[in-house]
Amino acid sequence: MNITTLNNKIDQVRKFNRFFTRKIGALREGLLHSSFSLTEVRILFEIANGNNPTATKLRRELGLDAGYLSRILTRFEEQGLTERVRSEQDGRQFHIRLTSEGIKVFFELDQRSRNEVAELLNTLSEDEQQKLLKAMHDIETILDKKSSKFSEAVYLRSHQPGDMGWVTHRHGVLYAQEYGWDERFEALVAQITADFINHYNPERERCIIAEMNGEIVGSVFVVQSSETVAKLRLLLVEPKARGFGLGSRLVQECITFARHAGYKKLVLWTNSVLLEARHLYAKAGFKLVEQEEHHSFGKDLIGETWELVL
Repeated sequence: MNITTLNNKIDQVRKFNRFFTRKIGALREGLLHSSFSLTEVRILFEIANGNNPTATKLRRELGLDAGYLSRILTRFEEQGLTERVRSEQDGRQFHIRLTSEGIKVFFELDQRSRNEVAELLNTLSEDEQQKLLKAMHDIETILDKKSSKFSEAVYLRSHQPGDMGWVTHRHGVLYAQEYGWDERFEALVAQITADFINHYNPERERCIIAEMNGEIVGSVFVVQSSETVAKLRLLLVEPKARGFGLGSRLVQECITFARHAGYKKLVLWTNSVLLEARHLYAKAGFKLVEQEEHHSFGKDLIGETWELVL
């Protein structure tokens, strides 16, 4: 690449950076009309959505200087926004979590951010929105060299006509192949997806579909159980898409959505034979709270209820 071509490309990248930071309001003295900087708001977001991270994890995830991060965390503590809790697994480590005041501040900032993005998206047609989201995903995956080649190609979206048929069909096929479950499980999935569509509340419920190169490779649902409790349902990852972190990504998307929707608890029902799924739930912070033997789908099973306090 000659120097002229390189300089032209550098200028284009810098031009886009200037445009985008202005468009999202990152140049304001206080982000989201607050007294917090962009970095401080991002740290609050990671604490709120990171399952009580340690300072080390925050520094690694955000790529911040240790001293700079420490000063911000100290200021948060002095303001009563965060607190440190000694780890039960390793007494040398401390987890950082939001206080009640910190949760209040974070959700106010988060709602302002969501409102600003909604205002931006509402100026675009559905086709323009999809093009924008796809372009953003392409930028993220091209620049994120830490991700595997497969996971970079995965695109998450909300449900569209025809998706419920895919969810029902693939659950029926895969659970018959992998666990020997009969068609009554497929009937259960069909009922769950029908109830989701017939009673869909977009403010409180979500279906997440994972695509790779236009092909669906995974799905998961968050549905309302009560005003304070949501259910995670129908997590599925196609065999060829397993081992790349997609399952964990789908579970985390559900947790984030449930928090934003204002739920206090996220629960799920699974069976002890689903070892990979159980591992994902435990890794995400869910706790096993109940077990019961039952005969369903042509098999003797042990049903399990797991829950996560949000």
